[in-house]
Amino acid sequence: MKEPTLTKRDIARELARRYSTMAHDELDILESILVPMKFARGEKVVESGDVSDAIYYVERGMVREFYFKNNKSVTEYLAADGTIVMSIESLFREEPSKLVIEALEPTIVYALPKKRLEEVALHNVNIQILYRKILEESLIISQRRADLLRFESAKDRYLKLCKLYPKVIMKAPLVYVASYLQMTPETLSRVRSAVAME
Repeated sequence: MKEPTLTKRDIARELARRYSTMAHDELDILESILVPMKFARGEKVVESGDVSDAIYYVERGMVREFYFKNNKSVTEYLAADGTIVMSIESLFREEPSKLVIEALEPTIVYALPKKRLEEVALHNVNIQILYRKILEESLIISQRRADLLRFESAKDRYLKLCKLYPKVIMKAPLVYVASYLQMTPETLSRVRSAVAME
């Protein structure tokens, strides 16, 4: 895998741009808590049974968040470049994670350790805002997926995923996309064919 193309400062700037405006000294603080991590394809960012202690920003690559049900893996989330991922229940309850976060390709993530993030957020309003907005985004993504599965047809689920997360559609193996959309790979293939013919 190539070395990171972005520096910790670049990542701090990107997070600030997306979630909160920050002065130079605030960027220094945010940069100081970022932990760069590299994962090969198939490596686990978070293993089932681990207590998750960080929020992860995917700088480059792709990860899948999944759980096991009836001895089958069920995809909960797919995160590509520029996306936040976390095992939220484990992170906040400090309990073993039921979810696995796995790299689907060589991936570089930047961890925001929760304890350190909370320590600096106590003394800095803009870092508090960043933390809150990351959590808000996570809740919105969860709500969107729940609504997608409850209210949309298979075709509309696929089209919405294409619109919201085009990188996921381009990069993720179809079997995981199908699992995320709660359909069989065969159904997904039929939906994709029908959409392509329109």
